[in-house]
Amino acid sequence: MNKHLFSLSALCLALSGCMSGNDNAKTTNTKNDIWPKITNPVKPDAKLETKIDALLAQMTLEQKIAQMIQPEIRNITVEDMRRYGFGSYLNGGGSFPNGDKHATPEDWIKLANDMYMASIDDSLDGSTIPTMWGTDAVHGHNNVIGATLFPHNIGLGAANNPELMEQIAAITAKEVMVTGIDWVFAPTVAVVQDDRWGRTYESYSEDPSLVRNYAASVVKGLQGEVGKDFLGDERVISTVKHFVGDGGTVDGDDQGNNLSSEQDLFDIHAQGYVGGLNVGAQSVMASFNSWHGEKVHGSKYLLNDVLKVKMGFDGFIVGDWNGHGQVAGCSNESCAQSINAGLDIFMVPSDWKALMENTIAQVKTGEISQSRIDDAVRRILRVKLRAGLFDKPRPKDRALSGKTELIGQASHREVAAQAVRESLVLLKNNQQLLPLSPKQRILVAGDAADNIGKQSGGWTITWQGTNNQNSDFPGGSSILDGLRSQVNSAGGILDYSLDGSFSEKPDVAIVVFGEEPYAEGHGDRATLEYQAGDKRDLALLNKLKAENIPVVAVFISGRPMWVNAELNASTAFVAAWLPGSEGAAIADLLLRKADNSVNVDFKGKLPFSWPIKPNQHVDFYNKNSEQPLFEYGYGLTTTSNTIVPNDLPEQFERKAGDVKSVSILEGEVKKPWQAWLFSGDNSEQIMSSTLSLEGINYRTIDKVIQEDARKISITGEHAAGLRFASKSYFREDLSNLVSDTAQLTFDVKVDSKKAKDVWLTMNCEGTADKPGSCHSKMDISHLINAKADGQWHTLSVDLACFTQQGIKFNQLVVPFEIGSSQALELSLANIKISQSDTPAMHMCQ
Repeated sequence: MNKHLFSLSALCLALSGCMSGNDNAKTTNTKNDIWPKITNPVKPDAKLETKIDALLAQMTLEQKIAQMIQPEIRNITVEDMRRYGFGSYLNGGGSFPNGDKHATPEDWIKLANDMYMASIDDSLDGSTIPTMWGTDAVHGHNNVIGATLFPHNIGLGAANNPELMEQIAAITAKEVMVTGIDWVFAPTVAVVQDDRWGRTYESYSEDPSLVRNYAASVVKGLQGEVGKDFLGDERVISTVKHFVGDGGTVDGDDQGNNLSSEQDLFDIHAQGYVGGLNVGAQSVMASFNSWHGEKVHGSKYLLNDVLKVKMGFDGFIVGDWNGHGQVAGCSNESCAQSINAGLDIFMVPSDWKALMENTIAQVKTGEISQSRIDDAVRRILRVKLRAGLFDKPRPKDRALSGKTELIGQASHREVAAQAVRESLVLLKNNQQLLPLSPKQRILVAGDAADNIGKQSGGWTITWQGTNNQNSDFPGGSSILDGLRSQVNSAGGILDYSLDGSFSEKPDVAIVVFGEEPYAEGHGDRATLEYQAGDKRDLALLNKLKAENIPVVAVFISGRPMWVNAELNASTAFVAAWLPGSEGAAIADLLLRKADNSVNVDFKGKLPFSWPIKPNQHVDFYNKNSEQPLFEYGYGLTTTSNTIVPNDLPEQFERKAGDVKSVSILEGEVKKPWQAWLFSGDNSEQIMSSTLSLEGINYRTIDKVIQEDARKISITGEHAAGLRFASKSYFREDLSNLVSDTAQLTFDVKVDSKKAKDVWLTMNCEGTADKPGSCHSKMDISHLINAKADGQWHTLSVDLACFTQQGIKFNQLVVPFEIGSSQALELSLANIKISQSDTPAMHMCQ
């Protein structure tokens, strides 16, 4: 097969030197040809700086540090704001006024107003400086029920329409301002180079030039244009994030290590900042990732020397969620290094009080200079003055506040629908099957057809986008809604069944399927294989194909994935990405009009190359990369004559490192897992080297190195044990590890004699008594007793033992739990899931 068969001409990078810099060594090149001075359209204002001078002169150290502290609404009260006068605060993903997911716009306005009024009340803190509220409105005002939800960034990148991006951002700003909020943590300008990263859908493209152009459009849409309506009554403060290199970490590891040369760091990963800062972006968020081993939150070179000095950024730098706590030598409660490096605002959701006190003390001892504090506060005040926060009325009296008719307004939804129509990419259309006549009998199937939450993805109402149902999207529409409306209007027949069953054979089937919602961390994957180990959607496609029914596949995903088998089973295949709340618009491209004319044709082009095998996940700008199945920029129209073969390879040769082991306990508890001790109905997360609950004691011990193992002693009073669960009890997808040779292995030292009722558990919920969608529990007493000699042994259990009991490795929450209702004393180390060449010692019962 000609490797260029499916390719459009690759779009060249509009950046000089973009492909240079093969040296992976970290450099601190001070030449201006790497980091240019930004031409900031927001010019210095002497009168504004004089106002800042006056404010700084009358502020106490405590008031200044308070401006640098950003707590989260779940962890502060209005009285805390009155007492401390925080410079800003935020609501994290899945956080709402009064903790109510269904909080009304009025509830949001009330909280904004109460916090603002408390911030300017000087009765306790002596300060009248207004606070500002920041929120993650990343594809619309996505935390608010009923808001317009646009396609996620990857879909918008496929549309390649900068003017539409500015319009989307302006609408988002309006809906945000209805709720009294001042500041948006957008745009995300990561240039993802490894699609296994769980935040790939937050990236517009693997092409830095597209990201650069989009960043400028989004910032203008959110903030307005300098010299016109800049930061006016219908605009918010924007945040270009995450500086810098988050899309280029090794293996796509969330919050991992970027090893790019400095030239590539600029040419590839910094272009969004060139675009955003050139149109006046007022804030930048520091990134969780490291650059050559150094956390960016603690990098003076990147935050100060590069961003502030070389590039000339005069706004403020805000941290990410406790990102300062990841800096070497720091904690969530104390991090002088981040401030000294150039961070201006700590995003510290819950440990704000200790951080305030420690930072004040560090200034008094000279660990942090007074001049660095004054610079940080100057930057914060500069942005607040530019945004008119000192002059605007209280939030409930602002121009758009309370105009709830703007939330999800019809005209806003139509722009979102346009974005959906422009974002879809037609990968395959053999026999020119699309568009379909709506007058046929059409079967609609698949678990994403009538699921607005799934089509909207992560960062949708809740942080991970999970636990939502269609009723949580008033005014929104599913893909099924649009298909049903148009088919019924045209006089056709639409049958809908989740599993593809039917009583009368349809003329054609539309199957809508894809990834479950996820967000940062929980979306990371080891390969790009879709539904590894559980090919239920492929089975549905093959079932319909076997009955000689033409199949249109509509694929919902946050990234390109290896779907060769699914492509082979489909006559037509559409990459729909994560379209948001206006799913009905997809019908406009799948169906003809009632008079048989074409409604809307496909125009979306791939913003990321599409892999031909699951381990093809490294950036395709790398000249040594293998040819992808579909190149960057590929996308058919319904009149295209391209035929995609139905015999794409469905098997692949695994390379060393393709399927990695997943460590649960390896000296320390490995992310995203957390350790819990439980006894009866009580449980507590393990946060120290020792912990006791009634009926069980826990402590760290030494096996090979200091504190690399864990010991539990159970008295037998209650069923008790040690559990490793995912952070926040979110499901993790470990399906890529499932194979005939995969095993759970762990080292154990048994000090008890004649143990009874020792169980080993996995499940898809947090506790054994609430197993949820999958649960496995097996008695390993005989295995434990066979090793009860006080020595260390390695035990292993085939993963098949768990899958036979119903474990779904794409939904795993608890990968390892051991416990007993009887007296037991044992130690554990090196718990992991991996491939093995030797048989398991424990055979399935």
